[in-house]
Amino acid sequence: MVFVDAMANATIVSDMPPLPAYSLEPMPRLLPFVSDFVLSLVLPHLSYWVVSGIFHVIDTLDLFPAYRLHTPEEISARNHASRMEVARDVVIEQIIQMFTTAFLSYTEPMQMTGMEDYDVAVWAQRIRLAQRALPTVLGLVGLNAAALAKTMSASHPLLAGALAGGQYPFLTTALSGESTRTAQVPAFASWELALAKAIYWGVVPLFQFWFAVLFMDAWQYFWHRAMHLNRWMYVHWHSRHHRLYVPYAYGALYNHPVEGFVLDTAGAGLAYKLSFMTPRMGMYFFVFSTIKTVDDHCGYALPWDPMQRITSNNAAYHDIHHQSWGIKTNFSQPFFTFWDRLLGTMWQGDTTLRYARDRNAAARKTAAAAAAKANGNSNGSAKTAVPSTLASGSDLKTTTGSKLPVGAANETVKAQ
Repeated sequence: MVFVDAMANATIVSDMPPLPAYSLEPMPRLLPFVSDFVLSLVLPHLSYWVVSGIFHVIDTLDLFPAYRLHTPEEISARNHASRMEVARDVVIEQIIQMFTTAFLSYTEPMQMTGMEDYDVAVWAQRIRLAQRALPTVLGLVGLNAAALAKTMSASHPLLAGALAGGQYPFLTTALSGESTRTAQVPAFASWELALAKAIYWGVVPLFQFWFAVLFMDAWQYFWHRAMHLNRWMYVHWHSRHHRLYVPYAYGALYNHPVEGFVLDTAGAGLAYKLSFMTPRMGMYFFVFSTIKTVDDHCGYALPWDPMQRITSNNAAYHDIHHQSWGIKTNFSQPFFTFWDRLLGTMWQGDTTLRYARDRNAAARKTAAAAAAKANGNSNGSAKTAVPSTLASGSDLKTTTGSKLPVGAANETVKAQ
């Protein structure tokens, strides 16, 4: 445990409220039965299989056929990778991600707690300092801040203090030092502490999260687009993911291992590091990104799915990119679409007729395969009937064996 007496070291003569003392101790576990380190390794992948498992049940039982982007026949007729191949490659990428997460965890210091009130007070000091510029700003628009503060000092003392440049002489608190004497030092206004808490607990984490989201969005767009424009990268890496013309949920991470590391693992890891998230917040970010990626490949346009409502980059949007006619468009993933819109790579026009054409082609292919299978079974039955007919004769011998036509076999029996 680390104890810091910040108040004792504060400058008493300053009109700035001093910072509180704090003591540090390790952050308690998020779940009592497992460490945060182990949880960070398994939680994103557990969420991957749980969410994709739900969609797999929906898909297998055909629970919401009205919201399917593709028919069941298209999955078997158009995809060029088996479900076992997809699951195998997903597990390989998840193993790589677990090793990367372990490395990132070991580069982070142990997450501590106990400094929160001190950090809130730091933000309150910054708010107090910012108020000192208020009289000058008001003066630029012709307002006398000092006169306004004097007028409001009786009825609205806190507002008057802010107008005066953060002057609150009536706000004090007791500070106990090493001696028995107790000193009175400046204190923060209640609104300053409330705003400081909102910034520390809300604004800063939200900014970190959105920075990570925007960074990952840009990273994946430009790498994804490069893998389509560069023939070598497409043939050797990205083409594997496009074996799924009809995406389904647990095929979201079906990639070449190199592509998976560059596009997903490295992008998410850099977003986490550059946003200065805490390890626990980073775990939430990884889980959210994983679920969003799974949802983008689920194959359903569900109106009640929150992941498909928060942005226009959803399963229907990304599905266009998986089609042969839309493969050079809709590169944006996994959150927003503004890079496609800004750089002119967004699909334009109606897709209804194209989807109908692919649906009908898959239906014809499935029907033809079923007919060929039935025809094959019928031919097989006819071939096996020949030996049984010949066997009905007494001790029949022929040099052509089972290839002998049925009619010729009957003639041979009669001759004997």
